[in-house]
Amino acid sequence: MNRTIQRVAAIHDLSGFGRASLTAIMPVLSTMGVQVCPVPTAVLSSHTGGFEDFSFVDLTDSMAEFIKQWKKLELSFDCIYSGFLGSEKQINIVEDFIRHFKTKENLVVVDPVMGDNGSLYSTMGPVMIREMRSLIGMADIITPNYTEAAFLLDRPYTNYIDDATVKEWAIRLSEMGPATVVLTSVPDHRDNADTSVIAYDRANQVCWKISCRYIPAHYPGTGDTFTSVMIGGLLQGDSLPIALDRGVLFISQCIKASYGFNYPKREGVLLERCLDILKAPAVIGAFETL
Repeated sequence: MNRTIQRVAAIHDLSGFGRASLTAIMPVLSTMGVQVCPVPTAVLSSHTGGFEDFSFVDLTDSMAEFIKQWKKLELSFDCIYSGFLGSEKQINIVEDFIRHFKTKENLVVVDPVMGDNGSLYSTMGPVMIREMRSLIGMADIITPNYTEAAFLLDRPYTNYIDDATVKEWAIRLSEMGPATVVLTSVPDHRDNADTSVIAYDRANQVCWKISCRYIPAHYPGTGDTFTSVMIGGLLQGDSLPIALDRGVLFISQCIKASYGFNYPKREGVLLERCLDILKAPAVIGAFETL
């Protein structure tokens, strides 16, 4: 069905405070002209990145009935996008969602959120890693960070990785099912002040690399924002390297716009100051092939 506005089903948690998950995904994709239809997996008073105490309402038991109503409405989506999932039961629910709503034309994007900086999050363990390997097999595109890629492949996490090795990682992940693998937060071996996004496109057998200068500050939610910009770009007709470049450039601009302000970085980047950048034409940046 042709729609005036493209539509994304976003299966993520909702935090009342802090720019992460749905509170970042919805404004980004809406600004890019995409309708976001959220499937909340949990409701939190604030996101977990830097807030030690928060309220948490697990919506696992509500998700099936929620999705049942969407099936009755016979909804369709241009993209299905899943992120942080709190249990293996939620992974099973997402797999059922994909089986029902996946078509030949739409995109399935899975961000296998499990950890960062070499460690798993406290809610993750061997069972979740195994179930996540099953879920990524149903995706067209996956966007693990460097830590998550290591756990998915059962490889050791190191401070640096060379281009040949990270390309091999991306190819191995693609062999698990997804046609496109996007690795984020990859340490650049050539310059420890850089990080990179590495993407492997199996259909064209090409590996793309986009590097960016590291800024010494951590802002939760930038991964959700990057993936949302990438999805928005692809739905607008961007090629993969242009969509990736658009995401990297936008995150870099958000961090630079936020870094000079004295506020708690756990609140995330000052997204509201930067959203209008997304309305500008795509700029071809410094992507390269490996």
